[in-house]
Amino acid sequence: MEEKPVEKNMGWSDQAIVKTTSKYAKPVSKVSIDKQKSKYKHQLGKKLTQTLLPLIAGVIMIMLWEWQVFHSLFNLQTYQLPLPSTIVEAMIDNRAILLSYAGYTMSEAVLGMLFGSVLGFGFALTATAWPKWGKGGLVLIASLNAVPIVALAPIMNLWFGDGMGSRIAIVTIMTMAAMAINAHKGMSVVDPLALDLMHSYAAKKHEVFRYLRVANSLPFVFTALKINTTASMIGAIVGEFFFSSKGLGYMLSNSIKVAKMPLGWSCIVVAAIAGVVFYLVVERMEKIFLKWHSSQRI
Repeated sequence: MEEKPVEKNMGWSDQAIVKTTSKYAKPVSKVSIDKQKSKYKHQLGKKLTQTLLPLIAGVIMIMLWEWQVFHSLFNLQTYQLPLPSTIVEAMIDNRAILLSYAGYTMSEAVLGMLFGSVLGFGFALTATAWPKWGKGGLVLIASLNAVPIVALAPIMNLWFGDGMGSRIAIVTIMTMAAMAINAHKGMSVVDPLALDLMHSYAAKKHEVFRYLRVANSLPFVFTALKINTTASMIGAIVGEFFFSSKGLGYMLSNSIKVAKMPLGWSCIVVAAIAGVVFYLVVERMEKIFLKWHSSQRI
């Protein structure tokens, strides 16, 4: 006698099982899709808010400026504070030289920031490896950062000449302290449990530095780099005020001397745009290299 399967004896069927499974699976998938949609809408709304609000505020400020509202409030004349339309006109008329000088100033700022950041990171490594005298070195670097650019510019010009080297040296000194202090902080505040884990694996000192301390310092390093983007532009432009034959600071200084205020304000606008672009590049690099960090998952 042929035996029947247990499912047939019990009155079960594959169709019933499929129906039961699909009955409970569909609502779960629908809920997850709804959650993803709501999360996407929330992120999109947040990005739009972060972008639109500054743009609206900027447009309102420019309109008030063009309508001479600020001139009335602060009792200014148009030769003291040129209108946005005249500044744009000066930018269009002098666009070739402005772009050329902006590239020159950006080269000074980028090279100086790279040298200063590398030196600052090296000092941070040294201070972490040998803390007894390394912290004293950090204090010395911080004191160098407190020296005004007005005092640094003649010294750097005497040492490196009136070429690009003197402004690179100024920017290097200005950007060392932020990197050294931030990187040293990142290397010092490691998780004690992670440090114990490395010691339990018999990790050598250089391995602890490479895989734990340096990795932990990366968010602090990018914070210092973002600070240095603005500091480097300030150092390069102010350095050009004193000894230079090229660059946005040189053009700005000459424009003020001959009372060409629209051209002077054009230099300010171009410098501000260059600084923002520089900052955004560093911020983008942070998102690429720190995908693993919790700050990039927000």
